[in-house]
Amino acid sequence: MDLTDVSLALLSAVLHAGWNAAVKASRSPPQVMTTQMVLGALLVVPALFWSGLPSLASCGWIAASTLMNVLTVSALLRAYELGGFGLVYPVVRSLAVLMVVPLAAVMMGERLGPAGLLGILIISLALGVLAWDTARGQGITRAAMAWTLAAGVGTAAYVMCDAQGVRLSGSPWAYGFVVSITNAAAMAWRQRRGGPPWAQVRAHWAIALPIAVAAMGSYLLILWVWSHAPIAPAAALRDTSAIFAVLIAVFWLREPFTRTRIAAVLLAAVAVPLLRFG
Repeated sequence: MDLTDVSLALLSAVLHAGWNAAVKASRSPPQVMTTQMVLGALLVVPALFWSGLPSLASCGWIAASTLMNVLTVSALLRAYELGGFGLVYPVVRSLAVLMVVPLAAVMMGERLGPAGLLGILIISLALGVLAWDTARGQGITRAAMAWTLAAGVGTAAYVMCDAQGVRLSGSPWAYGFVVSITNAAAMAWRQRRGGPPWAQVRAHWAIALPIAVAAMGSYLLILWVWSHAPIAPAAALRDTSAIFAVLIAVFWLREPFTRTRIAAVLLAAVAVPLLRFG
C-alpha cells in the first residue's frame, strides 16, 4: 500500500469512529441510524448524474452487500443495547479484520507477507485489549456476545462483498452511491415499526445530518482504497477506528486515558508501518 492509501484508510477510520460513537450516544440509536442512512442516500442521488451507474457486473455484489449490511446493523444495534459501545465496537472490528485475511486469500487470491500478517495481528490484539479493558468493568452476557459475534461475521461479509463489487463496478463513486441508496431503503424497511422513514427523518435530521456526511465520507474513502489496494491491510487500517474512538472519548468526552488504553494506541501505532510495507 502506498502512503496515500494508508492515509485515506486511516481518515476513513477516524470518520467511522466518530459517526458510530455519535449514533451510540444519541437518545434513539435505531432511529438515528435509519435517519443518517436515508439522509446519506438523499445526498448522493444528485451525484449519480455525475458518476453514472456502476457496471451490471457489480449488481449481484450490491445486493449481497445490502443484505449483509442491514443484518449487520441490526445485530450491532442489539449488541450495543446489551453490551455497550466500548466493548462491542472493538470486538466487532477485531473479528472482522481477522476473518477478512483468510477470506481475501480464498476469494481474491491475496497473500500477505510476514510484516502484513504481523500488522493485522497487532491491530487485532490492540482491539482485543480495548474490549478486555471494558469487559473488566462491566462484564458481558451471553446474548450480548452472540449479537457481537454476529455483527463481526456480518462486517467481514459485507467488506468482502464491497471489495469485490467495487472492483467490478467501473467506478468506486458510482458503486458507493448506489449501495448507499439500497442500504437506506433496506434499513428504512427494517425499521418500519419505528414509524415511516420521513417521520424519523423529521424527528432526527439535525443530529443525523453530520453523521450522514461522516458515514458517507468514510465509506467512499475506503471503497476507493479497496478498488485497487490489498483488501486485508486496508480493512485492518480502517478497523483502527476503535482506537480513534478511544481517543475521541479521551479528548472530547474527557474519559480517563488508562494504561490499557495507552497500550492499545501504541500497539496500533506500531502496526501501521507494518501494514504499509507488508
